[in-house]
Amino acid sequence: MCSTNSSQEYLVAPSKDGMDETSYILQQRRRQQQVMDGGDNLKNCPKFASFNYINSIIGSGVIGIPYAFNLSGVGMGVILLALVAIVTDYSLVLMLRSAHISGSFSYQSLMKSAFGRYGFVVLSLLQFIYPFMAMISYNIIVGDTATKVLIRLLSLPHDSVFAQRYFVIAMATIFITAPLCMLRNVARLAKASIVSFIMVLVIFVTIVIRYESLHDVMSTVTEVGNINTWEFSRPGAIQAIGIMSFGFMCHHNVFLLYDSIEGASQTIWNCVTHVAVSISFLLMVAFGLVGYATFGDLTQGDLLENYCWNDDLINISRLLFSLITLLTFPLECMVTKAVVDQTLRGGTDPIPMSKNRHAIITISILVATYFVSISTKCLGVALEINGVVAAIPLAFVLPAAIYIKISNDSWKQKIPAYCLALFGTIVAASGISLVVYEVLTFTADSCENDRIMDHCYINDTYLPTDIIQLPLN
Repeated sequence: MCSTNSSQEYLVAPSKDGMDETSYILQQRRRQQQVMDGGDNLKNCPKFASFNYINSIIGSGVIGIPYAFNLSGVGMGVILLALVAIVTDYSLVLMLRSAHISGSFSYQSLMKSAFGRYGFVVLSLLQFIYPFMAMISYNIIVGDTATKVLIRLLSLPHDSVFAQRYFVIAMATIFITAPLCMLRNVARLAKASIVSFIMVLVIFVTIVIRYESLHDVMSTVTEVGNINTWEFSRPGAIQAIGIMSFGFMCHHNVFLLYDSIEGASQTIWNCVTHVAVSISFLLMVAFGLVGYATFGDLTQGDLLENYCWNDDLINISRLLFSLITLLTFPLECMVTKAVVDQTLRGGTDPIPMSKNRHAIITISILVATYFVSISTKCLGVALEINGVVAAIPLAFVLPAAIYIKISNDSWKQKIPAYCLALFGTIVAASGISLVVYEVLTFTADSCENDRIMDHCYINDTYLPTDIIQLPLN
């Protein structure tokens, strides 16, 4: 165990990458950490903190990578995923470099130091929209997935209160997400993040097992084994980049993660970032290849939706995936709490929240996400809008713009940052165009998330709908 509760101050000498001594306002950093943690000084060593980092990146996005490969083609998909990983790694490092230059160690204060009050307002809006929508999507995933699994495993009648989405989401909120969201220090989520990482590996093992057992069946309903299914490139590259960028999105958690690291410095942060992004990339590639190899052109946005609902091995994975989303939920909630608190106060200076204020803000967020979650099952278009409107600017455009604005480096040294901003702008603009098209062509059928796959009717691999009848609410 490398977690510590020490108040030791770690002195870090200025590095040679252009940061001056004003970047290291150590007394301010120490006070800021203590204030934001509410006096809780628990820290994780870099290796232990990496699990929080990986959990923040992976979240629920890994399940969508096979679909991204289906859109872009497998070869191009791997290349694009590597590109997004490299760009993400650079932007995460760039954010901390800008923080050291300005002495501002929160995303809001960093934007305010670069672009004034207007920048703070824009960032606060984006940084609230993204995690809030992410928490809603997590609740919907849990409601849809866990409800169907409970009906299958417990043979519940469809009108049982225990089989209703509103009940399942409420129980998950009360007994899992609420206690974790009441924590005030992200370092205390490290153990939960380790558990989440292990569950991701277990899910991967189950889809590998099912690849072997389903291959013959799938070959009768789709061209899984046909060379054309494995074509190198397809025209859906822009949509694929959006999905991949959403999967790697963790920039709104950067300073919470940084503050949780024992002896945090730019060098340590760079190393932790490289490790976390690399492991996440390898996991996404593995999920993408195995998932796409199993279902080919029939691969859906949520990989687990491809499997039959009476597949008990996959049902275990569905439950684990639900738990993963619930363990990622508190990381998003912490960001939302910080944004709401700073917005209500109208400033970026760290001021400790009283226990009552912290509890009220946390419960308000949980209640709001709960009621939105149970009101709809169709957030596909909304989540795409969230990705291109909030995720892309937060991950690529704003980190580059901040660095370009506040750094004294020459324009040649800023070329990578200009490229990062250009990349984010092009992806966001293209993504918004595609989302507008989807909205204009939207139909009620687009919300359908319980379609039975054709292979489930083969060899009695699917139970009739009168046995597994899904609740409407």
